[in-house]
Amino acid sequence: MSEPKAEDQRLFFPATARNRDAIAEVIGPRLQDRRCVLEIASGSGEHVVHFATRFAESHPQLRWQPSDLEAEHLDSIAAWSEHAARERGAPLPVLAPLQIDVHARPWPIADEARPDAIFCANMIHIAPASASEALFAGAGELLPPGAPLLLYGPFMRDGAHTAPSNARFDESLRGRDPRWGVRDVAWLESLADAGELELRESIEMPANNAILVFRRR
Repeated sequence: MSEPKAEDQRLFFPATARNRDAIAEVIGPRLQDRRCVLEIASGSGEHVVHFATRFAESHPQLRWQPSDLEAEHLDSIAAWSEHAARERGAPLPVLAPLQIDVHARPWPIADEARPDAIFCANMIHIAPASASEALFAGAGELLPPGAPLLLYGPFMRDGAHTAPSNARFDESLRGRDPRWGVRDVAWLESLADAGELELRESIEMPANNAILVFRRR
């Protein structure tokens, strides 16, 4: 859920400020040799702008391609990018946001922005299962061999929640929309296999979340 807008079109997602540094610590080393990261479901744009700012010196070759389905989010992403560039006094390596519905493939990615990494945070549990299926299929189509798909969020393990708070969260999600819910890692692995990806790493994160690192075969 977002907080009220700033005077411009920026949206503020409180969870982003809490998790962005912990996520950056994990994904940074795994993006060291990458050139373009496609972020699926960028939301407010706070994650992508934070990562682009943080990695500007350590990953000078890296560009970020944000995307989202919602027009309001696309406006917020652009506003956050412009705001951060003004504060930094230099442009950020963030491309103009794309409107992407993961179900509508091929995704509208220009050849010059073809990604060699994909990052997606907190999407698959607030979307129907078909969105997860489409995400892995799209990643399999776009990513070159060895390239990572990095997923952040809460996950089930072998049919069980990893914490009571995740079970309560799952129940609340399904109460809002029966198509939503915390997804099981084993099910995601089956989708990955169909898309020629495989799970290489699972990193536990604060607040009973995790980062799953899939790589294209």
